[in-house]
Amino acid sequence: MALSPFHLAIPVSNLSECRDFYTNILNFEEGRSSDHWVDYNFFGHQLVIHYKPQPKNDAHTNLVDGKDVPVPHFGVVLEWDKFQAFADVLKQKNILFIIEPYIRFKGEVGEQATMFFKDPSGNALEFKAFKHIDQLFAK
Repeated sequence: MALSPFHLAIPVSNLSECRDFYTNILNFEEGRSSDHWVDYNFFGHQLVIHYKPQPKNDAHTNLVDGKDVPVPHFGVVLEWDKFQAFADVLKQKNILFIIEPYIRFKGEVGEQATMFFKDPSGNALEFKAFKHIDQLFAK
């Protein structure tokens, strides 16, 4: 099943700091930009960081597989091998993980690799990969 690219815009409180993070830490290719926003190639999707002054973050989590998953969060589903390669790059760059890369639901329907971390503005990101991509929406 081919998926259409999506567009996601997120608020950041420090455009320069977040631009450095998405460009030099996550290695996302930068597209168009202005003094208030920057477009990125987010694994074939369009991610736009927009400057917005942010009030204190009211952190909330939900328990999933014994881990406190931050809400809200966003991310992308990668191929199994690409997930591991991306996780290795992030570890080398000393990303402070909320949830370290690990295998969730091992041996069950929907087995997946997952990891969570935040950008400098506190936006929670999840990257995951399914052992069997055809189980992406399996119950």
